[in-house]
Amino acid sequence: MNRAFTHTEYVIRKKVFSVLGAKLHIYDSAGELVLYSHLKAFKLKEDISIYTDESMYKELLRIKARSIIDFGATYDVHDTETGEHLGALRRKGFKSILKDEWTILDSHDLEIGKIKEESIAMALLCRIFPIIPQNYNVVVDGISIPVFRRNFNPFVSKVTADFADDRKTMIDRRLGIAAGILLCAIENKQE
Repeated sequence: MNRAFTHTEYVIRKKVFSVLGAKLHIYDSAGELVLYSHLKAFKLKEDISIYTDESMYKELLRIKARSIIDFGATYDVHDTETGEHLGALRRKGFKSILKDEWTILDSHDLEIGKIKEESIAMALLCRIFPIIPQNYNVVVDGISIPVFRRNFNPFVSKVTADFADDRKTMIDRRLGIAAGILLCAIENKQE
């Protein structure tokens, strides 16, 4: 596995206003750029490549929607260095209107966990007042791990993915980073 996936904390940043697609910068806890992605504008079917840096020379991960414009879309995650299909992330469409929820699937499409907004009360407040930051927990084998925090900034969407409490590596970091990217890039579209 590439060493870019060995950190315990990542900060995923996306500028809100960009004309020809979005640029995602993924930093480690020291503020060093470890991953980069450029999302093309006007895509009917999401296809997100994650690279080692802004040169976009070496691709490490690919996140690809299975279908075109699907409210409960499933996104396959592939390690492009090894050719490994890591699993998928499925957004719970209508259920996510009130409280965001994603299902984490393994490489055989079996459910291995969920990503849920922390509380329904906070989720509803976030829908009314988008300046309130959102928190997401990853639930694997009945254990809830606080992993994702979304911060409010009118110009930059920022998601912090903190895997420090996942000491047993219950979620593959590559799949976790893909989830953070989707929370930053896709979930933002609902607001």
